[in-house]
Amino acid sequence: MPSASIPTPSSKASLVSVIIPASNCADTIAAAVSSVFKQTYAQLEIIIINDGSTDNTLDIINQLQDSRLADHSYSNAGAAASRNRGIELAKGEFIAFLDSDDLWLPNKITEQLAALQDKPKAGVAYSWTDYIDEAGHFLRKGPACHYQGHVHERLLLGSFLISGSNPLIRKQALQRVGGFDESLKTCEDWDLWIQLSLHYDFVVVPEVHVQYRISPDSKSFRLDKHEAGGRTVIDKAFSNASKSAQVSKSKALSNFYKYLLFKLLGTTQNPKTTGLGNSQRAFKYLILSVYYHPPLLRQTKVILSALLKILVMSFPFRRQMGTLMPTD
Repeated sequence: MPSASIPTPSSKASLVSVIIPASNCADTIAAAVSSVFKQTYAQLEIIIINDGSTDNTLDIINQLQDSRLADHSYSNAGAAASRNRGIELAKGEFIAFLDSDDLWLPNKITEQLAALQDKPKAGVAYSWTDYIDEAGHFLRKGPACHYQGHVHERLLLGSFLISGSNPLIRKQALQRVGGFDESLKTCEDWDLWIQLSLHYDFVVVPEVHVQYRISPDSKSFRLDKHEAGGRTVIDKAFSNASKSAQVSKSKALSNFYKYLLFKLLGTTQNPKTTGLGNSQRAFKYLILSVYYHPPLLRQTKVILSALLKILVMSFPFRRQMGTLMPTD
């Protein structure tokens, strides 16, 4: 069980540091930062880490007017390094990360901070997430998870925080675990949540506070790298586990491949994620998810639904003038 002792915050309003890595995100950075400006909690410092952008991202950042905002430019080093740079610069007692293509709802910081102040043994507060498309339109709701307290075993089976834009974290907790693992190019947020859960309780705020943008151009859709990163996180997490824990490792691998499968199948209308090559990739993910956890075969509806979507992915269609026609 987590045993870290955390001092109870004083009644004085606590400073929250918001860290936003920004790399060639000219299309979305203004909306992301605007969602921070709209927070009902005002005691914020906003730290933008310009990670070697070569488009006009920096020009857009310079147009944003707010005394709480500061930007810092570095050569490109990736999201994990950018977030760690932000942690080093942060003066706040609490830290939140926002990806440059995601959005926060106005009560995010207020309600998560209240949850952490109410639970002094908790190091991380998280909320629920909805999915939006590239244009910012609602796609679907995310899972309404209620895991809290000692969540380490559950996190080993997969991240329920959905994205790095979700939690509010005590700075001292981040410092204790050493921040993000910069050797990871994907899944570095899941790795950090696992490390934090070894020492600190998590607390849930059962409200939607984050809008996670789904885009085939995003880092998480570079599926070969995402697969390699996820497997590295799982190997790292179970490296010192007992033999009996290998059952859980197999379940973790199955869950991860199922996550990759439905991530790919969830964008079957996008030409970047359709076609024979991606259908073969999806079938591979399905086979591996079953290989690592054969009881998945009992979920007949899930298996049949996945197979049908894989078939549709092989032969993409579009609706035109009320008639279903094959795409060009």
